[in-house]
Amino acid sequence: MDSLLDRLGNDEGAGGTAAPSLVPVLLPVALDQTYDYLPLAEQAGLTDAAAAHVQPGSFVLVPFGPQMRIGVVWDHSIGNDGAKPVNPKKLKALDSVLDVPPIPAISLKFAEWISRYTLTPLGMVVRMMMSAQSIFEPEKPRFGVRYVPDAADPPRLSPARQRVLDTAADGLIRTKAALAEAAGCTTGVVDGLVTSGNLVDVALPERKPARLDPAHKANSFSEAQESAVATLRSAVDARNFSVSLLDGVTGSGKTEVYFEAVARALAQGRQALIMLPEIALTSQFMGRFEARFGGAPVEWHSALSPADRGRIWKWVARGEARVVVGARSALFLPYPDLGLIIVDEEHDTGFKQDDRVHYQARDMAVVRANLGDFPVVLASATPSIESHVNARTGRYRHVILPGRFSGAELPDVQAVDLRAEPPDKGRWISPRLVEAVTETLAKGQQSLLYLNRRGYAPLTLCRSCGHRIECPQCSAWLVEHRFRNRLHCHHCGFSLPVPEKCPKCGSEGGMVACGPGVERVAEEVAERFPEARVALLSSDLIPSLVEMREIIKKIEAREADIIIGTQIVAKGHHFPGLALVGIVDGDLGLAQGADPRAGERTFQLLHQVTGRAGRAEIVGRGLVQTYNPEHPVMQAIVSGDRDAFIEREIQVRQRGLLPPYGRLAALIVSARHKETAERVAREIARAAPYSERIAVLGPTEAPLAVIRGRHRWRLLVKAPREMDMQTYLRAWLAAVPPLKGDVRLTVDVDPYGFL
Repeated sequence: MDSLLDRLGNDEGAGGTAAPSLVPVLLPVALDQTYDYLPLAEQAGLTDAAAAHVQPGSFVLVPFGPQMRIGVVWDHSIGNDGAKPVNPKKLKALDSVLDVPPIPAISLKFAEWISRYTLTPLGMVVRMMMSAQSIFEPEKPRFGVRYVPDAADPPRLSPARQRVLDTAADGLIRTKAALAEAAGCTTGVVDGLVTSGNLVDVALPERKPARLDPAHKANSFSEAQESAVATLRSAVDARNFSVSLLDGVTGSGKTEVYFEAVARALAQGRQALIMLPEIALTSQFMGRFEARFGGAPVEWHSALSPADRGRIWKWVARGEARVVVGARSALFLPYPDLGLIIVDEEHDTGFKQDDRVHYQARDMAVVRANLGDFPVVLASATPSIESHVNARTGRYRHVILPGRFSGAELPDVQAVDLRAEPPDKGRWISPRLVEAVTETLAKGQQSLLYLNRRGYAPLTLCRSCGHRIECPQCSAWLVEHRFRNRLHCHHCGFSLPVPEKCPKCGSEGGMVACGPGVERVAEEVAERFPEARVALLSSDLIPSLVEMREIIKKIEAREADIIIGTQIVAKGHHFPGLALVGIVDGDLGLAQGADPRAGERTFQLLHQVTGRAGRAEIVGRGLVQTYNPEHPVMQAIVSGDRDAFIEREIQVRQRGLLPPYGRLAALIVSARHKETAERVAREIARAAPYSERIAVLGPTEAPLAVIRGRHRWRLLVKAPREMDMQTYLRAWLAAVPPLKGDVRLTVDVDPYGFL
């Protein structure tokens, strides 16, 4: 991240200014250039004021080849240096300017910065800023129904109709679906009452975001929290760029502290963005926000309908959305007056995008704040090594919350050595963990069993011939999902029914599930604790956001005795009744030997999960099942000595010149045929410019050698922190001949995945 900050002051946009009579337009395609168009034909003879609405950031409809495409008017020409002059007679004119709020100038600058840093075509970055396609469609009017008090009774007054009339008698306008749901009937009953004249169709008013009051509720804080609040408020008051690392143990009240920074930004009339790694699971967060500000924030995540996405995009662009709570893509909304960004759980790998535009949203949030000259707050109970180092060197302000707000102690965590205390044959929960769950149930408290592996079993093989069922499109085993009776690939989505016969030898009844997934743990729990109420949290088992939030609410209300979950359960939830956390496989994340962040990620995840216990008046306890209790990660989790683990991890990074003490970039070559991918990867490696300080490692076959039928080879570029990696990569890629056929080359600056 420090290398990003070093470049902010020296990496301004380049490119000549377009001729006054031409309009440079950027199209959301994989191109790094603008196209010049003549002004609107109907603008001929108009005054400059009349034509001023065609400003940088405006959306325009333009002819592009045989099609009409939507583009963005840019503030200068890009990528046209050295191009042959175009005959003015061949230039085409803009077709029309769309009635959509323009992208702010700061967002155009931000897009150019990301494009240069990630080596992604600018058109693809702008495409992310145009992700709400419904903004280009006219908004459909919404209708509801209202009760007609003086109407005669309907001809047939059934119980369902009576319930609808009783519900609607309060005079409120509701959609038909909402009224039917409230009355416990179908919308057909509502339609019948509209026909009979007892209800009337009424146009619903345009939706608006909730009004937020920064002074709605005053919270009481501990002395440490008061100090942190004062620091963050002063950062907002300064109205300039700064980064604060809010570092507090689980349950220390980080959310309430940074809410005060949000309140200060609102009081100044600025917009604020709160980024969360799992926005779809934040019902608790939304409740706490409403209690503090008297209204709900605007949510932005993938579960929104297209119409909602378009509506929210416009709210943000018009400045009506004062606070946005969103996933990483919320960073690319068109904020005209953004004054604060909060990145909660800043360590979470969910902020890294590995599709199309490869970026780390935490780092890009810092860039966005620097460009806009306002503060950013990074919050976590287990900050990333990069953020720790930046805090140590003074680049970030370090704000520490050392204890839990409730005064509760952190959970006592112990390791269960599976070599000495193995589970019973065919079981996955050790006797000590079984005993702990039994004791917790007897006290009327909740237990959580964590395993970061979806499905029933990670491998299915034939007992007769040993055949393992693999994905036909990926070099990965198919994962059994017994609740659905299917085998799934978690890389490409391929699935098939669980076979009754071995596909290789044809033997019947010999297919065996090997290893545990959360479904298998749930099966064991049901056998051992048949009276316990069980809640299973796994993203592939809960189809909708509404259902996920309902399950979490039930857990909060103590309507579940045993919670079984994947990493979803580590995302900042507060379960007051949770006393015990059991980690079924603590070694799982450490198996990724090629990943330099494997130890750090495992520590963060285990610390976050065990930190769910004992957050209220209950004393918390954690048990971590492991075959390697001597591992430094296990030692750090058990001892609670986070600082010693961080110090060791920093030393390893320093010695290996790994981030943040060095820079990495990955080049992934893929093709349908293995020989083609390998040949092209070696050709690309040979084209690498010589450098005494930059090392090119590989090419080598990727650990996941095949995904979606494409063979993959990887190269890794390693450079000192102060080196300009982008300039080196650009020179290298310029020397690579154009790729032919189905070969693809992906560049990932600052990679987080090494598979």
